[in-house]
Amino acid sequence: MIPIYIGYDPRESRVLDVARWSAYRRTSTPLQILPLVLKDLEAQGIMKRPMVVRDGKLWCPISEAPMATEFAISRFAVPFIRQGGWAMFCDCDVLFLKDPAKLLDLVDPSYAIMAVKHEQRESEAVKMDGQMQTFYRRKNWSSVVLWNLDHPSNKRLTNEMLNTWPGRDLHAFKWLEDHEIGELPLAWNYLVGASASELDPADVSLAHYTLGGPWFAGWSGTTQWDELWRREESILRAFEEHAVQVPA
Repeated sequence: MIPIYIGYDPRESRVLDVARWSAYRRTSTPLQILPLVLKDLEAQGIMKRPMVVRDGKLWCPISEAPMATEFAISRFAVPFIRQGGWAMFCDCDVLFLKDPAKLLDLVDPSYAIMAVKHEQRESEAVKMDGQMQTFYRRKNWSSVVLWNLDHPSNKRLTNEMLNTWPGRDLHAFKWLEDHEIGELPLAWNYLVGASASELDPADVSLAHYTLGGPWFAGWSGTTQWDELWRREESILRAFEEHAVQVPA
């Protein structure tokens, strides 16, 4: 199975727990799911970019732009963590609604990466916990990525680029040409409330809560997508409580 790297931010640790649980609950094969922790990548010398806090929000001095999460840039460290084969990255604010093993049916070795090629929409100015939306080429493509780590074009991405390029260039996969990027079906990165086309939950493989979700204090959403996340979290909580009660 393709290893899955999930972006980690200490402010959203429960969100990651639910994302990981949703994958384990639906898989038909053993999974390797690895949180992408910024401080660990810094300790390994992979990530060296400066990051500061301005007005209570993360800020990237190189990009001269805010960072919604600690993994805004560290997602591009996957090729420096794993040297070959395929690997998946996804944001933590997702739910796997179908078997992750189905991704194996989609991989195409002719591409350097594969992603859902979202149409850029500027209708939403604010997302998550008050974070401002930023817009750039290939926006949201990097939130779910299948990396072909054996593809020679990914060798163009150097550690220096990872640590010196503005975030907008990394998120646009500037080291790749258009023909080197394969397309995944929308179902594998459905942007809840933001995708140009609406899908029924029954047709979605991975739901991405890019605008935020029920884990935020004061969130008042009552859509079917909110209920899906709440239900997944409640099933996980019940499992955790049962596991604690079972004698060792």
